[in-house]
Amino acid sequence: MTDARDPQDGVTLGAAVRAGRTTSRDVLEAALERASAVSRLGAISHLAADIGQQQAASIDARRGPLAQDDRGPFCGVPFLMKDLGAAAKGLPVVCGSRALKPVPADSDDVLAQRFRKSGLVPFGLTTVPEFGLSLSSEPALGPIARNPLDPSRTPGGSSGGAAAAVAAGVVALAHATDAGGSIRVPAACCGLVGLKPSRGAVPGGPSFQNHLGGLASELVVSRSLRDTAVALDCCSGAAGGPCPDPDLGKPLADRLDIPPNGLRIGLCSDVSEGAPIQPSYREAVHHAGSVLAAAGHQVTDIGPEILNPLARNAALVFDRVISVNLARTLGDVSAVEPLTAAVVQRGLAITARELQDAELTGVRVAHNLWRLFDEFDVIITPMLSGPPPSIGSFPMDHRDVDLHWRRMSDFAPYAMISNVGGTPALSIPHGIDDRGLPLSVQLIGPMAADGLLLRLARQLQKAVPWHFAAPIAGLPR
Repeated sequence: MTDARDPQDGVTLGAAVRAGRTTSRDVLEAALERASAVSRLGAISHLAADIGQQQAASIDARRGPLAQDDRGPFCGVPFLMKDLGAAAKGLPVVCGSRALKPVPADSDDVLAQRFRKSGLVPFGLTTVPEFGLSLSSEPALGPIARNPLDPSRTPGGSSGGAAAAVAAGVVALAHATDAGGSIRVPAACCGLVGLKPSRGAVPGGPSFQNHLGGLASELVVSRSLRDTAVALDCCSGAAGGPCPDPDLGKPLADRLDIPPNGLRIGLCSDVSEGAPIQPSYREAVHHAGSVLAAAGHQVTDIGPEILNPLARNAALVFDRVISVNLARTLGDVSAVEPLTAAVVQRGLAITARELQDAELTGVRVAHNLWRLFDEFDVIITPMLSGPPPSIGSFPMDHRDVDLHWRRMSDFAPYAMISNVGGTPALSIPHGIDDRGLPLSVQLIGPMAADGLLLRLARQLQKAVPWHFAAPIAGLPR
């Protein structure tokens, strides 16, 4: 087991390549070997070894001191894109659906360009539920993504394949997107770090555009705060929105170990509606609060009656935006799963008045959330209500959209608030339950507080270290 406070992450792997202790090609071959060994987990939906090998060879050819500055912090580190969101050249994004033809992208989106510039080497796509419509990743197209910590359970969704690949050690970090918890929920299911960045901090186009009304953000799931911070440093900015901690000047990764002082922290450990939070998941939130109180922060309990109305209204906004977007995207539903077809039908039935009402509701959610940050600097909640459920718990072979959304809200009750509010939110591991599965907490901050959340998470990590059963493929001993 590796203690996550030790520098065993993508940055370490990139440094080893730059120093000549290994090569990008050797690391990629190790990742491919590991991917084959854990293929039963269904984490990877499309493998493109040749694309990865070409980029790895190019990186290895640029050796010597003159090449050091342009090889990036993740120099030669294998990487997996998600089958949803920003596209990378040569990889055929189909959003987990038979309805889309697997046509390789002819160019990189801006985010993929930034991933490559950081040194990352994309070599495949990770499994998602069809069009990202679930908190599990079991597309009828296949494969079914399974949790490396317990293959009978889901690794979450919609970035479930990404989280499974990282937790299994195939890659150190992987591309992920989040429109309703899809970075944070899989991170929590697999004991990883998952940051949904502030709205506008990371580019989401041009092909991904803004068709989800600002709900979606993109970045990575990873094993370390450092990898997440470095990925954000490499990918943020020049995106028509705020950059994380723009006034502090230094890269986030250089400030992780500067502890924030005297924060006002609001703690909400329960819900007032929907499925109850299981005791160990409530206790993880309280324990995080006690750690931070001992570190000198002011911790105050927030009743769920404050956050639950925000969560309820955020779910309404999510429903209407997702439904209308999918109806606009899909003209033919003959090849999609029954739930997807029902979401499209719902989107077609939503009136312009109802859509505008949802937009106004979203503004009110954002405003009320922002007002909470007049009183608190950070809010901490459970990320999940309980452990990752069994495979099959989020079926999409039915047409009851309300039931499906309710299952998602019950599992991750406070996930959608930050998507609607545009604020950063971070899921980190915090302990182990009696099944040996990771507990987690969610940290929510005001706009552009991404760096603050990462630094606060470092304080929690030092008190409750993280552990990983599987080493990262290709990492020199």
